[in-house]
Amino acid sequence: MIPRYTPAEFAALWSADFKYATWLEVELAATDALEHEGIVPRGTAARIRDRELRLSAERIDELERTVKHDVIAFLTHVEERAGADARWLHFGLTSSDVLDTSFAMLLTRAAALLEGRLDALVAALARVVQAHRQTPLIGRSHGMHAEPTTFGAMLAGHLCEMKRGRRRLRAAKEEIAVGKLSGAVGTYAHFPPAAEARALAALGLRPETVATQVVPRDRHAAFFAALALVAAGIERLAQNVRHLQRSEVGEAEESFTAGQKGSSAMPHKRNPIASENLCGLGRVVRAAVVPALEDVALWHERDISHSSVERMLAPDATTTLGNMLERAEKLVAGLVVYPERMAAHVAASGGLVHSEGVLLALVRAGKPRQEAYVVVQRAAMKALAGEGSFRSLLAADPELVALVSPEELGRAFDLGHTLRHCDVLVTRALEAE
Repeated sequence: MIPRYTPAEFAALWSADFKYATWLEVELAATDALEHEGIVPRGTAARIRDRELRLSAERIDELERTVKHDVIAFLTHVEERAGADARWLHFGLTSSDVLDTSFAMLLTRAAALLEGRLDALVAALARVVQAHRQTPLIGRSHGMHAEPTTFGAMLAGHLCEMKRGRRRLRAAKEEIAVGKLSGAVGTYAHFPPAAEARALAALGLRPETVATQVVPRDRHAAFFAALALVAAGIERLAQNVRHLQRSEVGEAEESFTAGQKGSSAMPHKRNPIASENLCGLGRVVRAAVVPALEDVALWHERDISHSSVERMLAPDATTTLGNMLERAEKLVAGLVVYPERMAAHVAASGGLVHSEGVLLALVRAGKPRQEAYVVVQRAAMKALAGEGSFRSLLAADPELVALVSPEELGRAFDLGHTLRHCDVLVTRALEAE
């Protein structure tokens, strides 16, 4: 990822220095486990650790240009720094043992960083939902005025979506937290299962149930799909904010800080740039899903067609989503809400948004539903054509007057009655896990 969209923690996580330190951690855990099995001399791993090796990514790159193999270049460099004890490193292992196990460690750490940021977004949404649980808002379908809701209830749907995303992320983190130290085609020919279990436990991982030369990539596909769903949810939220901020709507907007400028040409502009940015970045995270799925089908026990993909996919997708979560939390926390504008839009239709309530009043009075629909739609179309207010047209319609009392008609137009259950939605969202 480019620095503009890279939080510092993700830059450190996906750095070459941290990658090689993680590889060494895997090698030493494996050596510890083999010492316990009596295969490697006791104290080997401890002596290497005591040297506090300072690995050079530049030297490893230099070696790789000759050997054309990154793990061999890494091991050669470790031998340069660690001396004779380094001959016991990688004993009974193959490159994928180190690569896939360390990859699992990096992905679980990335997931933990994402989870913390997602917690912050959930908390920010919960605060706004609570504050506006009873703020009337016009609901929209097809972009058109539908029936009233509340701003809190509308955002409650986004809150629940982020909570579901958090559950998926946790499940994906659990699924990806597996490694393998089982040798060339996963048969433990030179590295016993008991040593694998011990080493992986020390690294915070579980053994893959049945590995080939690699950990099966359906696990990784599930991981990136979970990230994509969180990103898609953020994009849906951002897209709604963009609509709410339109000049013709003006119900809510992003915060606009002192000194900020919206346009190089038009000084009056306050543009929804954070929301637009989130919509764009969501495409980047979603783009990881298809390559991750295509990585599942490898030849026989392994090939490396997945390797080049994952070198780009993992840093880019996790870093981008980390940036998105930070930006989304700031967007929600700083959201400027205009309840009076929301109320004006609820009232703007002259009661047309209560058409279903009138329809159901007629149905309750015995009118067949399709006939009742014709009565209500007739008045609605006249109101839209400027021939009178919706309510007065209904009150003058003989078919309606014969069946619906003025009190019942008034109840159909009662905003409080229409919104009486929105509080239930908000409570559900706040209490949901």
